[in-house]
Amino acid sequence: MSRSLVRAASIGVAALAIVLAGCSSSPAPAASGDAASGPAAEDYVTPGKLTFATGETAYEPYFVDDDPESGEGFEAAVAYAVADKLGFAPEDVVWVRTSFEAAIAPGPKSFDINVQQYTITDERKQGVDFSSPYYSASQSIVAISGGAADGVSDIAGLTDLTIGAMANSTSAQTLAEVAPDAEARLYNSNEDAVAALGAGQIDAIVLDTPTAYLAVNFYIENSFFVGELPKAGIEDEWGLLLAKDSPLTPAVTAAVDELREDGTLAELEQTWLSGLTEGVTLLQ
Repeated sequence: MSRSLVRAASIGVAALAIVLAGCSSSPAPAASGDAASGPAAEDYVTPGKLTFATGETAYEPYFVDDDPESGEGFEAAVAYAVADKLGFAPEDVVWVRTSFEAAIAPGPKSFDINVQQYTITDERKQGVDFSSPYYSASQSIVAISGGAADGVSDIAGLTDLTIGAMANSTSAQTLAEVAPDAEARLYNSNEDAVAALGAGQIDAIVLDTPTAYLAVNFYIENSFFVGELPKAGIEDEWGLLLAKDSPLTPAVTAAVDELREDGTLAELEQTWLSGLTEGVTLLQ
């Protein structure tokens, strides 16, 4: 895991805003379709090639050294595993770059599939398709050292804290379910919640765990993990993004489902993401 995190410190503050935006709203079921006949050659951006997209800079631990073609990093490895299920050799996989917002906007795409930590939401599904989930993120509490959250080691200890989260997000829903007696302060965005934490207006914030890792280690000065929250039946699920009504969506969903069922996704998560919660307490 350590090799996939070495370069993460070089990511700027703007990158945190992108990552914060990625897992923003509560999840919804992925698009479905009939995969029986499979996609035709003309259904791909380039016949004979599978075109993946990711961010204009590809961040760790999802991609190593900003190099998707290497297959190194969680999402890079997922992409090549999906390509294999679809019948594409590694040399027939093409990578392009897009901004986060441009990719999710309705309209024609320069890619077949975009992998960029997109949470599946009803709002986003109005303009794009999603595969079934390839990753389900837990939620974690982050706070500033020396504040009221110091020493908290269980859910009961959250009761006396004011905790920020983005309104209508998986983070907010999980907090309400797991720690209903904690004072929740809701914000329009994760960025607003982070700003409130920095200004001392709240004692802690809830973020999905991969984002919390980056925030603690590289973005929020003097911050620390208070702990990871139980999922409590609430999932923050990430899906591969495709153009709206893409003829590839059923086949891509079937590929992700096969990777989940045969244990590949679990293996890739263990290889690339297991270090995110090393030493982090699961609050009970």
